[in-house]
Amino acid sequence: MNKKLGEILVEKGYISKADLDTALSIQENYGAKIGRILINMGVITEEQLIEALSIQFDIPHLLDLEKFDFLNINIPLEVLVENLIFPFKEDERYIHIITNDPLKTEIFSFIENITGKNLSIYLSTEDRIKPLITLIEGDVLTETDETTYFLEDEIEKLKELASETPVIKLINSIFTKAIEKIASDIHFESFKDNMKVRFRIDGLLTTVETISNTLKLPVITRLKLISGMNIAENRLPQDGRISIKIAGTEIDIRASSVPTQFGESFVLRLLKKESIDYSLENLGFYNDHIDLIKKITQKANGIFLTTGPTGSGKTTTLYSILNWLNNEKVKIVTVEDPVEYEFKGINQIQINPDIGYTFAYALRSILRQDPDIIMVGEMRDKETAEIAIQSSLTGHLVLSTLHTNSALASISRLIDMGVEFFLIKASIIGLMAQRLVRTLCDYCKEEVEFSEEEKALYKINTLLEKYKVNYSPKRAVGCEHCNYTGYKGRTVIAEVIPFDNKLIKEFEKDKSFNNISKLGYRSIFEDGLLKVIEGKTTIDEVLRVVS
Repeated sequence: MNKKLGEILVEKGYISKADLDTALSIQENYGAKIGRILINMGVITEEQLIEALSIQFDIPHLLDLEKFDFLNINIPLEVLVENLIFPFKEDERYIHIITNDPLKTEIFSFIENITGKNLSIYLSTEDRIKPLITLIEGDVLTETDETTYFLEDEIEKLKELASETPVIKLINSIFTKAIEKIASDIHFESFKDNMKVRFRIDGLLTTVETISNTLKLPVITRLKLISGMNIAENRLPQDGRISIKIAGTEIDIRASSVPTQFGESFVLRLLKKESIDYSLENLGFYNDHIDLIKKITQKANGIFLTTGPTGSGKTTTLYSILNWLNNEKVKIVTVEDPVEYEFKGINQIQINPDIGYTFAYALRSILRQDPDIIMVGEMRDKETAEIAIQSSLTGHLVLSTLHTNSALASISRLIDMGVEFFLIKASIIGLMAQRLVRTLCDYCKEEVEFSEEEKALYKINTLLEKYKVNYSPKRAVGCEHCNYTGYKGRTVIAEVIPFDNKLIKEFEKDKSFNNISKLGYRSIFEDGLLKVIEGKTTIDEVLRVVS
């Protein structure tokens, strides 16, 4: 059995028994390694500590390091610098490294996992290793790709939020790839054999990386640290948020973690501060819909509802409407879960259900703030809906969302919640439903012709005659610009309906009424077909999001 470090130091005559007892007492009360305590006490030098560690672990002690050249082993330089590890030779079985601490087992396992080889460890002092690392630091940085170079400032910012970790570069490289590929979400999913990383790009998920089980816990810890979560809690879901700058782009990250069978899984929603153009004209709405939305929402009071599944752009549309309505003469207050983007001149409130601060509770309190316009992130229950209706009836314009498949279905949803129809009739001023469809890549899309069967099935000629759009259908091909998907970017398709007397009469006859064409407006599917006819997207894509 190896002797203890303190015993070796006493035997070598470097410390006395009293010195050792004092150091052990400090360790018992405050922790830390015994060697570091003795150095801080001033009773041993680092050279003496390394000599003792060499004896304890039977590891060679190197004095002259000038003859060793740096070996690039594909390990992030930050890991080597922070942990004082200098790789210098590789053979068939081993990577040979110099370090000042033989107990960095987590880092050693990380390197062995990445390289696929065992480590042969040599010891030397920090004073001898540091100059070697400093000399190669600049050379290695110039050899890395441009993306890594741009991340240096961001890495420094993240370091302030977390303790030392070997996965800083891994996490930052994933973030950078996500920005480059214009991903909206990053998924870190824990499975039995590994952790899978997937990006949501233009609404669809694609796998970009697989992380070994050795790194799973460090990655989870890192994500918790940068998201402000409790790293000691792994049994309950957590939410977090952080603002960082990656490759020159300001990013808000909204993080969510949930415990799963094989470890926690994370979803990070990336919200670019500079990238959103909050104007209805640039979201992809046709002019007649823009005119209709503006006509409805310029009223002084009433409720305007937009519907659609999660990720269909509802919040962005409401933000765009608020952006259009915002001026010095009105007070706008939003109640959100969570606040996704910050707006100048708008009072934004984030709810916190954990302490009872719900949509309904927040709505009651903001009515005493004398607002003109209120945005409620979502009508989730009867109480919220009734307070929103009361707000509209007392002179406020209210914008909100519901989860339904069509605009007209939102009325049935409110009725199902227990809201009386006479209140709906008195408060609702407009309904909208929307989806996001992928747009064809400008670099590779090719012209295509509808078959006669398709023209008849989708009433192409009728739509052309009614809406006078340019006939130029295209098909998806795929190239390097679109990651060979044939699509790049997304646009909105929608249906917009004023809540007028004609609609009220239909609902009074049938509370499940859902025939938009009978009212003279085009459905969300027809709106999508117009974009197909114009060559902006494909029928397959419209069917995918509407059906």
